[in-house]
Amino acid sequence: MAGFDFAVYISVFVEMMGSLLWVLVALAVAGTAGFLFVVSREGTIHSRRLLRAELLGVLGGFAALALMAYVTISGFTDAGGPVDWLLIGIIWGVGLAGTTIVAYAIMGLVDIMLGRVPGRPARAG
Repeated sequence: MAGFDFAVYISVFVEMMGSLLWVLVALAVAGTAGFLFVVSREGTIHSRRLLRAELLGVLGGFAALALMAYVTISGFTDAGGPVDWLLIGIIWGVGLAGTTIVAYAIMGLVDIMLGRVPGRPARAG
């Protein structure tokens, strides 16, 4: 392979994941847009919400590994060398980061819709 052809990589991912690829891409775009909306609307990142999102992100990292094992029809015992373990770590990290961003966006949008401000007591009435 002499050069980088983006279409080849997309074809391989579509072959491996089918329509799930486009669901994940749409989730990533919507999650990022939601995160940017929440941060721009509130003007800051709230630490309590971020901590909860990071805890969910850990679970998302493991879910990404489970998805990888399902899609590639292989297990972690098939990892042969350091590059395989590096790729496993990268997949876990991407799952962690993606889930954290999406979870923060969802929690922030729910707070905005309910009129709650993190760090302040809820309004009575």
